[in-house]
Amino acid sequence: MPSSSVIFRFLAEPTDVNFGGKVHGGVVMKWIDQAGYACAAGWSGHYCVTVSVAGVKFQRPILVGQIVEVEAKIAHTGKTSMQIFIQVRCGDPKTGNLVETNHCVISFIAMDETGYPVAVPVYTAQSDEDKKIENYAIKMKEIAIETETLLHKSEP
Repeated sequence: MPSSSVIFRFLAEPTDVNFGGKVHGGVVMKWIDQAGYACAAGWSGHYCVTVSVAGVKFQRPILVGQIVEVEAKIAHTGKTSMQIFIQVRCGDPKTGNLVETNHCVISFIAMDETGYPVAVPVYTAQSDEDKKIENYAIKMKEIAIETETLLHKSEP
């Protein structure tokens, strides 16, 4: 059975921060994409490409020297797609108390060696919490599709 989750843990470094001393949002997005890829590739057994990121909201800053935890877990699967729920937390490494800084759903497609989409194993949510996350991921996927449709409808 493939692994349905990964957790990255590391310290926020001086090279990660902006002029205000907080970690750049773009750096956080890079961490989200990396953890999401590791989760998607581990689940599917294939190279995966990012399709979309939905529901990103930065709730609090990450500071240099804080421990950062990026947890990625399969929330929902389609035929070739995977919606990965990502939760980013940070805190003082001396206490281990972590607080959420943001969460989102990132979608990936599994690809074969020639660059075509390939089927992924079916994910079945077990716990009530996993079912809640799956419903959230499905809604975020629908919103991403709706948003893209709106863009194309407004083109001249």
